Amino acid sequence: MEDTLHKIIEYGLNKEVDFVDIRVEDYTLNSIELRDGIVHTASSDKTLGASVRVLYKGSLGFASTSKVDYENLKIAIDSALRFAKALVGSSRPVNIYKVSSRHDAVKYPIDLDPRDVDMGVKIGDLRELHKIITVMSSLIKTVTLRYMDMIGKTIYVSSEGRYIEQYTSYTWLYLWVTGREANVMASARHELGTRKGYVLYKKFPHEQIAKIIVNRIENQLKAKTPRGGMFPAILAPEVVGVFTHEAFGHLAEADLTMSGSVLRDKLGKKVASNLVTIMDDPTIPDSFGMFKYDDEGIEAIPVTIVENGVLKQLMTDRMYAGLIGMKPTGNARAEDYSVPPLIRMRTTYIKPGDMSKEELFEDIKFGYYIVGFRGGQANIDGTFQVGVQEAYEIVNGEIGDPVRNMSISGNTLDTLMLIDGVGKDFEIGYGRCGKGQMVFVSDGGPHVRVKKILIGGSL
Repeated sequence: MEDTLHKIIEYGLNKEVDFVDIRVEDYTLNSIELRDGIVHTASSDKTLGASVRVLYKGSLGFASTSKVDYENLKIAIDSALRFAKALVGSSRPVNIYKVSSRHDAVKYPIDLDPRDVDMGVKIGDLRELHKIITVMSSLIKTVTLRYMDMIGKTIYVSSEGRYIEQYTSYTWLYLWVTGREANVMASARHELGTRKGYVLYKKFPHEQIAKIIVNRIENQLKAKTPRGGMFPAILAPEVVGVFTHEAFGHLAEADLTMSGSVLRDKLGKKVASNLVTIMDDPTIPDSFGMFKYDDEGIEAIPVTIVENGVLKQLMTDRMYAGLIGMKPTGNARAEDYSVPPLIRMRTTYIKPGDMSKEELFEDIKFGYYIVGFRGGQANIDGTFQVGVQEAYEIVNGEIGDPVRNMSISGNTLDTLMLIDGVGKDFEIGYGRCGKGQMVFVSDGGPHVRVKKILIGGSL
């Protein structure tokens, strides 16, 4: 394979192009969906294919193929070159940031290869989780469980002399549960993951998962409606992570920044409280965002987006690094070989501070403790709205009654400026992010206190 890929690089260079790269992906993907204890779907798919890019006179062409052999890769090179030539002069010239040659193979240790676990065992574990959830509470009405594991390798080769092999694994579980008591309905979601193979239920035992989701349902069913208006709030790590990723992180992806996000002219300026440092980090162990090289063969480095309230860095790929005069940060990621990589987050979080959870709560006479999110939306102008699935009143520094049908909204930068307490705890979560393409990501942080945030009804 390596010899073939090098020959294809040479073939491309003989076409008088300025840059050529190839990304090969070889993955096994298993997925199961269980609805109320019944298997709705179960599949095992093999993904093997390659993409090529060529840079010709400032235009970048892309093509992909599901057949990874010399002749089909040549066809892909020719197709990418035709697209590049067609674009010459029609748009702003592209400048691909060049790096030095490197040969590396990266393997992340896994405890149990998902390919070695029979599909029947995986279905059995899901059925066991369904049983525990439904036995734990008679108020549970529907349970949907979605499981996925993906394991394999990517190979990246470029005309710079780069040859990078990277082996990786993702295991992911999503729950959607509804409950009912009298005329009150409630729903709750939860996501879990690991990079260590089929050890999800060792990391998160069935009973622990069930307790989290059942508690969310039962608390909503007995909860009150929140007061509307501006109130102080404590955001738990799950909500901090989603807020940091959705409401702020996308604004700092260089392609969206340059497209007009509220951060476009903010580099070097204050955008948050002095207590806030925001990272996008590919080094957090067992996170979905952990990897050594991105899908452009660039070393993935931690990005300090905000440091003590000041916007310091943007997340970049090769193209935008060249465009804005920064180094690439290793944030280029693609859903699969059939699409070009985009600037995407890895593990995005607010860095822990020095306050205990008790200290964060003690000065609040009345406010809200916001624990779990339901979904929401954020815009590049900095406005956001997030649905909340688990929250409680705070009364005289203590956690009080649960509330339901809540949302929080506001302006991202205003909210970051209003943070006046950052906990010393730290948690990350697991999920997938869509930006035209779907990739695995993590986010998180500590407990965070906001002086005030707009509380409203559900999305």
